[in-house]
Amino acid sequence: MKVLYIEDDARAATEVRELAWQQGDTIVVENNGTDGLKRAGLEPFDVIIMDRMLGDADGLELVQRLRGSGVSTPILMLSALGRTGDRAEGLEAGADDYLAKPFEALELLARIRALHRRASGREHSAVILFGAFECHVKARTAFRDNRHLPLSPREFELFRYFMENAGEVVTREMLLRDVWNMSFDPQTNVVDVNIGRLRRKLEEGFDSPALETVWGAGYRLLQGRTS
Repeated sequence: MKVLYIEDDARAATEVRELAWQQGDTIVVENNGTDGLKRAGLEPFDVIIMDRMLGDADGLELVQRLRGSGVSTPILMLSALGRTGDRAEGLEAGADDYLAKPFEALELLARIRALHRRASGREHSAVILFGAFECHVKARTAFRDNRHLPLSPREFELFRYFMENAGEVVTREMLLRDVWNMSFDPQTNVVDVNIGRLRRKLEEGFDSPALETVWGAGYRLLQGRTS
């Protein structure tokens, strides 16, 4: 995956670029809006990451200019402005996702991978396979080692989301946004309760775990194979 990162914070850009390189991805960094806009128009990228407040430009305006020039590449906007209204402004300007600062580099990479998958249409597959798990999207059925998993409608939506992001860290905020369609955190334990129910159904009767809690970050679906 090739990503353009428009960011004037050199330290943040270096951290993300090095972690991405370890995972086999390439991140091209431009440290100002002028050069970032030019690079976005010259080269094809899978995802564009853009800081909202650049030294020489307003990220909202840059997103609007990119969309106006026909660039349809998924854009993730970063900003220290994390209120609901600020997020709405970013999305209305043409960004596909919005992440408030400070953030963990691991979450940023998980989000750009999710954007890339959605853009490439992988989430529309009729059957999603990962390790011992199968997700039959149209039939809305789930299996582990060919054994049917009796999931409720909400549990299935959670399972499908984990399958679409297989092996990646999924944050609580991502689940609220993409599974519950909430643009804010209602400060309830709805995610934790449903994750607990899903974990029990994925792991009951099996010797190996299915869902891993990544402390301080979120959750990750494991392959579920017994060694």
